[in-house]
Amino acid sequence: MKNKSYREHELVGKVLLAEPYMYDPVFKRAVVTICDYKPNDGVVGFILNKPIKMQVAELVADFPEFEAHVSYGGPVATDTIHFVHNVGDLIEGSVKVMPGLYWGGDFSKLKFLIQAEMVKPENVRFFVGYSGWEPNQLNSELDAESWIISDMHPNYAFKNKKNKNLWREVLTHKGDAYSVIAQMPESNSNN
Repeated sequence: MKNKSYREHELVGKVLLAEPYMYDPVFKRAVVTICDYKPNDGVVGFILNKPIKMQVAELVADFPEFEAHVSYGGPVATDTIHFVHNVGDLIEGSVKVMPGLYWGGDFSKLKFLIQAEMVKPENVRFFVGYSGWEPNQLNSELDAESWIISDMHPNYAFKNKKNKNLWREVLTHKGDAYSVIAQMPESNSNN
């Protein structure tokens, strides 16, 4: 299906859904929230539906015990931890992606707020690595129809932390022909 013509700078605050024929194991049926675009650096996003069976305290030294889930954000810089949250007014340096969704900010302040119980697990989502595209790389992938663009809703990040059906749900919410695509089996052997 042909996407409305978007350019990279217009994708912040949207989600990318891998086309059903994408077999790259990293992005197969991925839902990627786009959080940043810089003309000289490209696009940054995080895969929302690839949970990792670890807690953030296992990955970050001196992190308070916290029941927040961690996801695989993408194949770039997998030795880094990133976070999105919905408490941008509390964390200095946060980047507002859209209403109800912020990226990053002062990590020490985040830890303090967690210890003070002012930030709860439902307020934050952690990622190992990120999904990144060099300038114009994502435009090429969009032109090749590798991705379906949809509106982002903060619930996709904060209410669906373990939801392996997020790809199907977002496509269904798009309606029309997309709800038909959402019903396609994941494996070719089911066709």
